Amino acid sequence: MDGDTFREQFMWKHPIVSEMNTKMVFDSEEKEVLRTLAKRVAELAAGDDMKEKSERWTKHNDLESDLPVVFVDPENGWNEIFTDEVMQCKDPLARSWENILRKRIYSAEMIKDDYVVTKHFDIPFVFYDDGWGFTVRKTGGENGGAFHIDPAIEDYEEEFDQLHFPQITIDYEKSALLLELAKEVLGEILEVRRYQNWHWAVDYLDKFVELRGMEDFMCDFVSEPEYLMKVMDLITDGMLQRLDWMEENDLLFINNDENYIGTGGLGFTTQLPANDYVGKVRTCDMWGGLQAQETVSINPDMFGEFILPSFKRIASRFGLTYYGCCEPYDPRWKYVKQIPNLRRVSVSPWADFSSVPKLLKKNYVACVKLKPTPLASEHMNEEHVRRECRRAVEETKGGICEFIMKDNHTIGNNPNNLIRWVRIMREEIARIYE
Repeated sequence: MDGDTFREQFMWKHPIVSEMNTKMVFDSEEKEVLRTLAKRVAELAAGDDMKEKSERWTKHNDLESDLPVVFVDPENGWNEIFTDEVMQCKDPLARSWENILRKRIYSAEMIKDDYVVTKHFDIPFVFYDDGWGFTVRKTGGENGGAFHIDPAIEDYEEEFDQLHFPQITIDYEKSALLLELAKEVLGEILEVRRYQNWHWAVDYLDKFVELRGMEDFMCDFVSEPEYLMKVMDLITDGMLQRLDWMEENDLLFINNDENYIGTGGLGFTTQLPANDYVGKVRTCDMWGGLQAQETVSINPDMFGEFILPSFKRIASRFGLTYYGCCEPYDPRWKYVKQIPNLRRVSVSPWADFSSVPKLLKKNYVACVKLKPTPLASEHMNEEHVRRECRRAVEETKGGICEFIMKDNHTIGNNPNNLIRWVRIMREEIARIYE
């Protein structure tokens, strides 16, 4: 399974169905495995604690409570929890559904963060796109490891005209079969629904880097500023046209529930959909997300000149906006705060945590992300983890914070690291807030 497929799985989403070698037919044993897991998910979803957690997230995102929430996404670490010895289904699609159900159960029963288990079982569209006109060239990246991108576009003057924004084609027939199968297997237990999360914060600037390579992309800010802006305009125009197409064809879904928003946290809020919503979903009824971690090394004014104009155009379409990933937000805050409808801001491990009460105050949600490095060892240094959790809680006091553990390429083959991290973080929150 390639890195992109892993990413789809560990972010609580389905793997790319179009790339699976599935016959879309499960045997009786696989159905029994899935139904048994689904029954446990339904039991968990019906618990009072899940209702309380959803209410906590709602007040949090509505800026009505400053009591922090805690969220863990083990990402690649899931593969060290649900090993081949644990997984029972054989068909790739059945196996992916098993994976999704097991994650929900494990989060509720073992990790015990504030992830909200619901009865929703979301089935995406099967879709394809026609690419950018160039073949992405990557070396490395096996098993989720590091990789290098070789430029697909080497000479703007000669090759720019070949570049185009990808057009999506939905396979409605296969999508219907997928939904029908899910209803047959799980429909009596869970609420099987058509739902597509289009990953608003994921494939924007990183696609630019895939086409140009990181080194050339960075140099373009100085050596090829006109072409850099031309590419940004092409991507932005393409994204806006895609949003129009999605609205017109009823391909959008409200994400004010347990769905993962941007690069951290859940989407519960009473402030979406818009007041004039009557059933047809528009972008103004949704969370949108933007991130610019690929620009981490450029100065703030370059971000304001080259990136912000496009971000403003995209964000203005959405009801609420999430900004950021691994890039520190604080050096460029004077520009970031200009993003329309901004509600949540990623406070990465490389940001100054003490900037939260100074800059974000209680006007935005601070998605505070702690370094995953300590969890990568088989034996986690709990004293170090406690110091870091304590520092994060103390320095961000005065903001509306969620504390997040993610970007785990490994958990040292020790799932207890995740469990203990949550316990320690909760203890430090209680020490300050209760």
